[in-house]
Parts: sequence; C-alpha cells; structure tokens
Amino acid sequence: MANIIDGKALAKKMQQAIAAEVAQLAPKYGRPPGLAVLMVGDNPASAAYVKNKETACHRVGITSFGKHFQISATQFELEQIIDELNEDDRVDGILIQLPLPDHLDAIALLNRLAPNKDADGLHPYNLGKLVRGEEGLRSCTPAGVMEMLTEAKIDLAGKKAVVVGRSILVGKPIALMLLEANATVTVAHSRTQNLAAVTREADILIAAIGKPEMITADMVKPEAVVIDVGINRVTDDAGKSKLVGDVDFAGISKIASHITPVPGGVGPMTVTMLLHNTVWSYKRRFIK
Repeated sequence: MANIIDGKALAKKMQQAIAAEVAQLAPKYGRPPGLAVLMVGDNPASAAYVKNKETACHRVGITSFGKHFQISATQFELEQIIDELNEDDRVDGILIQLPLPDHLDAIALLNRLAPNKDADGLHPYNLGKLVRGEEGLRSCTPAGVMEMLTEAKIDLAGKKAVVVGRSILVGKPIALMLLEANATVTVAHSRTQNLAAVTREADILIAAIGKPEMITADMVKPEAVVIDVGINRVTDDAGKSKLVGDVDFAGISKIASHITPVPGGVGPMTVTMLLHNTVWSYKRRFIK
C-alpha cells in the first residue's frame, strides 16, 4: 500500500510555526499581519472555503478583513474596494475568492491587486517572477503541493513529472515549480491523445482536472508518487454525497509509492500557504 502524504498533519505543523512567528513579530512591528478575502455571492463551496480561511487566520494571529458582497456587486464596486485595500497599511494580503459571477471580469480584478499584496500569487508580476525562477509570491495550491513533496522527501531532480490540467490556478504554476526543482515535466490536458500512455510514464503524477476519479490504476506507473489536487462532490445511489478527488484512491493506493487523500490532502495546504504568503508580504514591508 502507498504511503499517505498527510496534508492535514503538515498544515497543522506549518500553522503552528506561523503562529509562533506572528506572536514574535506583531509586538515588534506594532500590529499583526492582515489578510482581506473578497467573496461575491453565496456559492456554498466558496462560502465554506472563505470560512476556513478566516478561521485559520484567527488561529495563527492574522487579522481577517473579510469583504462579502451580494451577487449583484458591480465591477466598479469591487475595483473601488481593491484600491482601498491596496492603500490600507493594515492589509498585507488580498485574496479574490474564485470563481466570480459571470458578469464580473476576474482577470481585470486580479490585475488590479497590488503585486506585493497578491496573496494567491496570480498577478502577472508574480507569475512572471515564477517563470524567471525569482523569489516572490507563489500560487497557494501548487506551493502547497511542493511543500508536501518536500515533507515526504521525494527527490524530484531528474524524475519524470506529468501534470494533468493546465489551469492558471494549478496546472501551469505547478509545472513551472517542478521544472525549478529539476524534474522533466509534461503537461497533459483535455486534448492530449492517449492520456493513459502519457500518465504511465510519470514518476510524479499531479492530477488537477476537476473530474471525479478520472485517473484510474491502469493509468499509473507502479511506485509512482500521485498527488490528487481535485476536490469533487459526488452523490451515490443512496443519495449520500461525499468528496472525492481526481484519482481513484482505492485502486491507485495499491500500486503507488505515495498518494494524497481527499479530503485531508492538498486542501489544508492551500489555506496554509495563503497564511504563509500573507506573513511573507508582512515581513517584506518591515524588513528592508
């Protein structure tokens, strides 16, 4: 059976370290770090994510400046709030909870963030830093995956890594981070021909496609490391719902060397890296 890479346990350990750092720095700098999370509408999944983020902020001593808007909020309203938060000295990180309602231009709003307060590392400036391999704010989910691989002592240098999914949130940035760690990287997606042949070559397989249990055991190389980024809610024949990932955990855990569970895998690390990014920005403002 595969070794389980426990994201929940790693997140707890990292959050304890963040809390200790904040407790030490806040008296020195005269205030704690501040994070503003902007949410529009009442999407249940988004609301749950935002609540988790605000609870985590409280746990580590970060001040949360939550901004929740009606679904009818306009582009202009959100731009005004972002401008205010960019100028607010109490705020070190700003996160726009995605997805946004269709009438809003998410790209324009992300681009309006001050790059040094871009807590999810999605501003073109920070993505450019990633492409160049320079220090900067990194997208939370991919950065969390890299922390999990480090914690599991997975040597990436020279290994074949396959990323299934090419989103700007996960697929593209994780591919760049794996390249930075000297892996040989292939990015597969919905147009990839003979996907199973591609994934079977992977020493490290990252699934980030948003389709329940699409990656099956016959698509995985024995002893591969499998990271499941997907979170999908499915309903069984009895009407009960549960969360599953993008990989068939039951089947793949019998042949992989390491695997992440859903829930309890990548999800907790995404929130933790958001806290990490906020504190990183906070320290950069005081340490010249």
